[in-house]
Amino acid sequence: MRLSRMTTGACVQMIAAIPLLILPFALYNIAMTGVFGGGGIAVLDSQVLSLSMLSGATWTMSFGDLLIVIALALLFVEILKATRTSSKTLMDHLLSMVLFIVFLVEFLLVGSAATQIFFILMMISFIDVIAGFSVSMRTAGRDVSIGL
Repeated sequence: MRLSRMTTGACVQMIAAIPLLILPFALYNIAMTGVFGGGGIAVLDSQVLSLSMLSGATWTMSFGDLLIVIALALLFVEILKATRTSSKTLMDHLLSMVLFIVFLVEFLLVGSAATQIFFILMMISFIDVIAGFSVSMRTAGRDVSIGL
């Protein structure tokens, strides 16, 4: 069965509403299960990248640091998504809020989520929620025209 153009467009819009910050959330939880080797909180300190600097020092990046960098890059994209004006914007903000609540609940209730890395990821999600609503309200204010 072939999907119509409208159905395909609706699927794309629905996928676009999913918060991108779910990716670092999922990666963190997958890492805690041991898929990336070892499992548990120790995997956050595992070295992912090491570079020799011109000063002679060695710069290293851990898995936890990489998660934060990924989350910050995705936060930028999420803020760009908030500037869109469409009927689907409210759903995007609602799903971002749900993701933040899931972050918060996991941080409070799950022992392996009580780390600095997870807290920073949760704060990035909170900034996504606040920035998304703020940018949307500001953008909506420009769209309203006064009949003078």
